[in-house]
Amino acid sequence: MLSKVAERVYWMVRYLERAEDAARLVSVHGDLMLDLPKSAGVGWRDISMVLGVERPRLAGGARKLGDRAVLDMLLADAKNPSSVLSAITAARENARTTRDILPTEAWRAVNELHLRAAKTLPRAFEQRHRNAVLGDIVARCQQIAGLLQGTMSHGPAYQFVRIGRFMERADMTTRVIDVAAALLLAGKDELAEFDNTLWAAVLRSLSGYQMYRQYVRRRVESADVLRYLLKDREFPRAVHYCTDELQSAFARLPHPEKPVAVAARLGAGLDRVRPGRMSIDEVHELVDQLQAQLAELHDAVRAAWFRPVIAA
Repeated sequence: MLSKVAERVYWMVRYLERAEDAARLVSVHGDLMLDLPKSAGVGWRDISMVLGVERPRLAGGARKLGDRAVLDMLLADAKNPSSVLSAITAARENARTTRDILPTEAWRAVNELHLRAAKTLPRAFEQRHRNAVLGDIVARCQQIAGLLQGTMSHGPAYQFVRIGRFMERADMTTRVIDVAAALLLAGKDELAEFDNTLWAAVLRSLSGYQMYRQYVRRRVESADVLRYLLKDREFPRAVHYCTDELQSAFARLPHPEKPVAVAARLGAGLDRVRPGRMSIDEVHELVDQLQAQLAELHDAVRAAWFRPVIAA
């Protein structure tokens, strides 16, 4: 398998996951803004860092730009590579150039997702249409994930599907946790009484609320949510679950030593985390460390399979 093909498959799936996660996050955050009083100071600018809006573009504060301008950056801005439409466009381009190894149904679904998103996303600027439009995008991304899992031979190409999926999920989970921590740090007094509401929104942003209630069986509290999203080895968007899946995918590819070692070190660090003893400041520091380790893991994957060094 050519390294450039492997890289395109990897990024196709990362972009699809990014589009799904971004669509869900914007939808949930819009509902959260309705649940909290205006005095809490929660707005669209708070999720801009999760979805990759560059700081210079928000200079002076997102409020001065207006809600529609910020939403455009989050949903349909071509200059923001993490906007929903940009991510879908990039996924389609990567799928187009690797059609020979993808199931025909998957390519068609990716193409239809792009056409549908380009047509319907402008309606998402209106609150009454937002959840329906974004919910349709989430469902279509999940359909593609199911098509790939159910119709693609689980050889080397599919292992890069898995790697792309779980790298992006781990990254997004840490980013969503970081936003909640940043909100609590910035407005402790105003948000203290809405702590449970905020952490419930974090779970919904990752489609984890129902599973959390089934397995944790307690009210939503920060320590339990952090423990579940960081350390659970059965929930598919928990960071530890993602590192386990990554190691499994790495092991089925040639020369996996460095990526496996980095992922194992990340997982061992998660085993040592004790969320119940951590302050919000410590959570913020932990997420920074996890982000650095995920960047290192991406570099290890890139060096092992996308830009391998060939001995002379």
